[in-house]
Amino acid sequence: MNDETTNQDIPDEGAAPGDRERMRRWRLVLGGERADGTGVGLAGDDARMDAALEKLYGAEDAAGDRPRPGRRGAGLGDSAPSVARWLGDIRTYFPSTVVQVMQKDAIERLDLTRLLLEPEMLEAVEPDVHLVGTLLSLNKVMPDRARESARAVVRKVVDELERRLAERTRSAVGGALDRSARVLRPKRLADVDWDRTIRANLRHYLPEHGTLVPERMIGYGRRRQAVQRDVVLAIDQSGSMAASVVYASVFGAVLASMRSLRTSLVVFDTAVVDLTDQLHDPVEVLFGTRLGGGTDINRAVAYCQGLVTRPGDTILVLISDLYEGGVREEMLQRVAALTAAGVQVVVLLALSDDGAPGYDHDNAAALAALGVPAFACTPDAFPDLMAAAIERRDLREWSERQ
Repeated sequence: MNDETTNQDIPDEGAAPGDRERMRRWRLVLGGERADGTGVGLAGDDARMDAALEKLYGAEDAAGDRPRPGRRGAGLGDSAPSVARWLGDIRTYFPSTVVQVMQKDAIERLDLTRLLLEPEMLEAVEPDVHLVGTLLSLNKVMPDRARESARAVVRKVVDELERRLAERTRSAVGGALDRSARVLRPKRLADVDWDRTIRANLRHYLPEHGTLVPERMIGYGRRRQAVQRDVVLAIDQSGSMAASVVYASVFGAVLASMRSLRTSLVVFDTAVVDLTDQLHDPVEVLFGTRLGGGTDINRAVAYCQGLVTRPGDTILVLISDLYEGGVREEMLQRVAALTAAGVQVVVLLALSDDGAPGYDHDNAAALAALGVPAFACTPDAFPDLMAAAIERRDLREWSERQ
């Protein structure tokens, strides 16, 4: 489509401005020519936006289906330069959130994965969590000349996530650690845990006075310098868990920076890899993963059992869709043994903003019968989840309130 405008390309000037704008938007949604029924032509930036949309959504889909009637089916071509130009166009005409969706659709619909191995392509894309997941899945086949560009993309996304999530995580977890240490004679009014104090003194309620006389005060303790909790993050690195792997790696690095926690991070498919020694840099953690393998949850839980030295002070967060390729009964027995020993086990079916995840409902129900909650969690809710786990609140009730 070119920039030239004829009288037939201009919407009916006699129409109300609201109607013209509405028809313009429908024209951009529907694509095609004036025969689409809107009676609206496009020029200038609108024409360029339409061309960018047409190259992606007017092309044949991955199943080989023909384009919808009236669509040209242009596609993005087969060369990195043409795709790089298209990426530049969509970044010019659409907001970053829309650009990320279009990039994701282009990778899925037009099989652009191999082009992401080109450094010039990586420099043109809009970095986001889904793109990082795609790059990590290509990690083992990525040529050296593209590896540094890929690391720069991953670093940019990780840095942005840390800016967004780190402060809140430290605040929520640090506060929970303070509150989890109880004292019986708090010295300051601000240290009184009023909820626990009232519950402990309900028998001293005086109905004739409409008041309660607290005989025993319960307060929050101040944070100690010693390690108060052990946190083990076990992350399923099957292909469907890519976004969860990215977020969990960032959270693992943030938790590892807190002196009151001893944080371990393991990733697993059919094998288990301990990446705890790389938690100082989440980018190193991410490039230590291997997305797309099978899944042996039982083996991963067995490894995590060996990391537990203080069961009553340990939180195990298993991030998995629960599609078990290992020995299911052994996995459930190990989880039961961990909870019986005092370990707080939490199962996250996803740690992402992607909506309702697919997961093994039978395994989730079996874990729930053992008292282990299994639910999806957004990154923004994860700090509060960890705070609730540290305070040993009912996580099933917590998840229902989210």
